Amino acid sequence: MDQDYTMPETDDALLAECDVTTFRATGPGGQGVNTTDSAVRLKHRPSGIVVVARRERSQYLNKKAALTRLRTRIAEAQHVDPARIPTRKSRAVKRAMVEGKRVAARKKTLRKRVSADDE
Repeated sequence: MDQDYTMPETDDALLAECDVTTFRATGPGGQGVNTTDSAVRLKHRPSGIVVVARRERSQYLNKKAALTRLRTRIAEAQHVDPARIPTRKSRAVKRAMVEGKRVAARKKTLRKRVSADDE
């Protein structure tokens, strides 16, 4: 997505940038679900982001919910995390790591099998 994209202020302007598809929602609801095309799918042409809303029985309310969801997704797509600045380990941390390695090495030397020559 372009970083220089500016989101329209009004829902009508944002809706003009979208391909709107209505379809029959699935799930409970009986005859009302089977006869009305209340679910809404919005595809934002500049970014390619697709959102679907099918919770409400009203196409208008589903369209409003889809636009709200679309605004959130576009804002998330534009967000860029700052680059991580690598840091050095302090002397104390390095010293603790080396000491931990020494302790582990001592344990391993004690675990060695005793040979017949050492007895």
